[in-house]
Amino acid sequence: MTTAREIMTPDATCIGAEDSILEAAKKMTDLGVGALPICGSDERLKGMLTDRDIVVKVLGAGKDPATCMAGEFAQGEAVTIGADDDAAEILRTMAEHKVRRLPVIDGHTLVGLVAQADVARALPDPQVGELLEALSN
Repeated sequence: MTTAREIMTPDATCIGAEDSILEAAKKMTDLGVGALPICGSDERLKGMLTDRDIVVKVLGAGKDPATCMAGEFAQGEAVTIGADDDAAEILRTMAEHKVRRLPVIDGHTLVGLVAQADVARALPDPQVGELLEALSN
């Protein structure tokens, strides 16, 4: 069965918890991505920051992206997947938590990200359809 390690985008770039939202937005732009893992000074995953978080929770709320820190948007324990977890676990976790991106962890080390698009490319259409339905409800 296909594992997270086989379909993930490797070498996920983190934004530091003490980095500003403005820095995060610039990094997203440079990398062409819509989400970044938030990592603490201990290099441990603290959460995920999305472009939607920036628009809704910072800009839409009238906050200054240069003074808001990424760590403010780490919402409890991040939902993750193990590098050797199989596709069924990826689908279950994404559907259960209604997330489109999962950080991939090997031990305590962030090794990549699995996005909904990665799943769509790697798995049969019926499984992808079930995931899309679960995320849309």
